[in-house]
Formats: sequence, C-alpha cells, structure tokens
Amino acid sequence: MLKAKNRTGLVFFPAFDWAIAPTHPEREERLLYTQDQVFEEGIFDIDGIIEFKPDLVSIADVQRAHFCVPDEMTVMTESHFISAGGAKTIGKAVLEKRIDRGFALVRPPGHHARRVVHGSRGFCNVNIEAIMIEHLRSKFNVKKVAVVDTDCHHGDGTQNIYWHDPDILFISIHQDGRTLYPGSGFTNELGGPNAFGKTLNIPLPPNTSEEGFLYTIKNVVLPILDDFKPDLIVNSAGQDNHYSDPITNMNFSAQGYADLTSMLKADIAVLEGGYSIEGALPYVNTGIILAMAGIDYKNIREPDYDPERYRQSPNVTRRITETCDTILDHWHNVDKIKEGLKGMGEFVERAKKIFYDTDGITELQQEKIRICNECGGAFRIDSKADTGYHILAIHIPMNACSKCSKTGHQWYEKAEGEDFQRAYLQDRPDDKYYDKKL
Repeated sequence: MLKAKNRTGLVFFPAFDWAIAPTHPEREERLLYTQDQVFEEGIFDIDGIIEFKPDLVSIADVQRAHFCVPDEMTVMTESHFISAGGAKTIGKAVLEKRIDRGFALVRPPGHHARRVVHGSRGFCNVNIEAIMIEHLRSKFNVKKVAVVDTDCHHGDGTQNIYWHDPDILFISIHQDGRTLYPGSGFTNELGGPNAFGKTLNIPLPPNTSEEGFLYTIKNVVLPILDDFKPDLIVNSAGQDNHYSDPITNMNFSAQGYADLTSMLKADIAVLEGGYSIEGALPYVNTGIILAMAGIDYKNIREPDYDPERYRQSPNVTRRITETCDTILDHWHNVDKIKEGLKGMGEFVERAKKIFYDTDGITELQQEKIRICNECGGAFRIDSKADTGYHILAIHIPMNACSKCSKTGHQWYEKAEGEDFQRAYLQDRPDDKYYDKKL
C-alpha cells in the first residue's frame, strides 16, 4: 500500500452554483474532471493523504485583506466565502501541524483581486490567498511569508495587496505582460518605498517550456527563498501555463508542474487559473498532489504530450536567462537601488486607473503612503469608481510604529470633512476594522 512521505491535505470545492457564464472558461467543470481523476486513481486510499471539508471565511477574515465597496455581501457570493474558506482550512491544518502540506483545489480564484474591491476583474472578486495569509498571520503569529505565483497571468492583485509589506515576499512567474492579460508584472515592479525589493516579477516569453520554468525555479526562486528564509511558502498554483490551455501561449506539462512542486516545496498550494478542463487539469492536479505528498509521479502523463513538439527555441532560452539575471541583480543589489529613493519626503503618492474587465467598472485611485524606517507604513487610498462610489480606505500595517498608527487614525477621523461617501480603516495591529458612512 502506498504511503505519503508528507502528510498532505486536500480541499475540493467546485462551486456548482457559481459561473460567469455556462460556457465561460471559469466554470465548475474545471474541478469536476480533476475530482473524478482523483477518485479513479485512488488518491484518497493512499495513507497520509487526507481530505478536508472547506470552512467559510468570516467577514472579519475578508476585512483583513480587502476594502469591499460598499461591503462584503455586495462583492461576494456564498461560493467566494467557501472558496476562500477552503484555502483557510488548508492553511490552518498546516499551521496546526495536522498535515505537512496542503492543496486547496477551489474556485472561484482570486489573485487578480486587489486591496480595494469594487467588483470582479480577471474572474476574481476577492483574493483567497491573501485572506488566508492574513488569517494565519493574525491567529498563528506567522511573521514572514513568501508567495510564489506560478499562474500564467501576472498576480497583480496579490502584488497590490503586499506592495508595501516588507514581511511578504511576492514572486510572480508569468507570461510576459506585453502578450497577455493583465498587461503588468515587469521586472522594474519591485514594491513600494517601505518594502522595496520584496516584489519580484519574472515575465517569461510565450512558448516557454519546462526547461525555462524549471531553470527559473532552480536558479532564481530557490536561492532567493533561501536568502529570505520565510516561515511559510504559499504557491498560487495556476495551471494555465499548460501547452493545451485555450487562453495562454505556454508549453508546460503535467510532469513539469509536478517537478516544479517537488522543487519548490511549498507548505500550501492554492489553485488559481487553468482552463484546459479535460486535457490538462486532471493530469496536472494529480501530479501536484503526488509531488506534495512525496510520491513517485513519473507515470503521470498526458496522452498527447510530445516533448519535442513543445521544446523551447534558443531565442526563448536566451530571453529567459537574461530576465533571470536581471532579477538576481535586483535582489542582490536592492540596497544600492534603494539609495535612489532617498529624499522623497515624509509621504509618497501614486495614481492608478484600474479596469474591472469582468464587471466593466473603471476605478481611479490616489494612494498616499508614509515613508517609514520602522514598519510598512500607514497608507490611504482615495478611490472613485464609475459605479458612483467614492470612498477613503486607510491601512495601518501589522507591527506599525506609533507614528504610522497615529497617522492612520488621524486620516480616518478627518475623513468626515472630505468628499467621501464612506471611510474604512484596517487597523491590523489591533486586528480591527472600522467602517463609517459620511
């Protein structure tokens, strides 16, 4: 009888009652074929592989990661509470040492959802990884977390949420944003002034194969993780890099995904994208499960896979090597690069225009952050959407210094004299959330 080397937990939630449209790529069949494959292969008969049922996240869980406009019940469906709850269930099981590793096979996905949420973008309403991470940081005193996003699309929502957080290392490996939604994730996106260098983007050219992905993991991601020494590694395990995916242009295989999983040794994996419902997901997910459990996965193979057909060109290899060298240079020389950020004053502002492609909403943001050498810095976001909502969102970071805490509360108190309909405050040191109509 097979026995897992690593006790591995699984959560399945296909979300039968949620789909953008019956024939949309993001629909319940995404997980049904995987579920069938897992049962047919007898995965749950393996000693050490354990199935968990998803909890629901609470509104308080969501409020640690997001400002939902006007509120959580407007932005989320029951399926979103359960999908995020599946990730939370796995995270808790790992931190409580009931399992060594865990994989949340859930939908709807979440990595395009930013800190402020007016609607759905990139099929994502709320960020299920961030909700899980913030719960674990609050309840289990987790200090440093590394998020490695291997979805084919840049994890712009997760990047946005942790842009100013020096304790979260965010690494996204994705198809070059010049060729794919959401059009971001370039090597010069390195994080905010108080967390500079803790955001790293590795854009790969179209037609990258296993050679390129595994080179990137081995030569860039693993050395950086060794330097950062996280307490927890989370893999945003998007599977749309597969050669058969209908909306991307990459050439990864199930074996490659399993090898990546074995090398990365993430504590928690959370399913993100992947839209080749029959040709990829059952094989890729089974390979990931076996790799997390420490079981031989070499017999997992798609019936039509031909490695010669999907071998990357010398030009693709050259571009990947150059990009990896750039990322390593940024990582090793971040202090020198930061010298150019000095002299900016006490506050720094940036403006953003955000389009919610799924819901057709446009949002304008004006963000202001306090420069701080002691913590992640308090910041405020003036957010106006064409839905008619104009709100102020204020964040006081975990382990905030007294000045940043005071600044955040002052912003919240003064909001009544400004042109906002509503003001929100995330007070992370006290684990409290405030919301007032103006």
